[in-house]
Amino acid sequence: MDDLYRDEILEHYRRPHNFGTLPEPDAVYEGSNPLCGDRITLMLGVTEEGVVEDVAFTGRGCAISQASASMLTDEIKGKSLDEVARLGSDAVLDSLGIEISPARLKCALLSLDTLRRALSDRVAWQASTETPAV
Repeated sequence: MDDLYRDEILEHYRRPHNFGTLPEPDAVYEGSNPLCGDRITLMLGVTEEGVVEDVAFTGRGCAISQASASMLTDEIKGKSLDEVARLGSDAVLDSLGIEISPARLKCALLSLDTLRRALSDRVAWQASTETPAV
């Protein structure tokens, strides 16, 4: 079998970690790759101290996009939002452990893009709901 679908990626694809929904997420974003139709909805549960206490995702797509989301959710659970915000594409690609062709790069990084947008929306939402000091 081609290295693209090595055992760990297939295992995360078949039995994704943290797959499902959160009842009351603090951040949610649905990301998609219009080139191939992959979709991921990522939900975060964040403590008052700014730590990712819980994370879940749903979605459909190729093995690379879904395994990447599963691996990323494992990686961010228990980390501070500052640590999560510093995660880069290299971390995601390294966790996959295989060479990703340029055509598959958007698939592999969909989960990271979705995470960044969820964090950005959360920050924007918090800023809009803060009451100015009188």
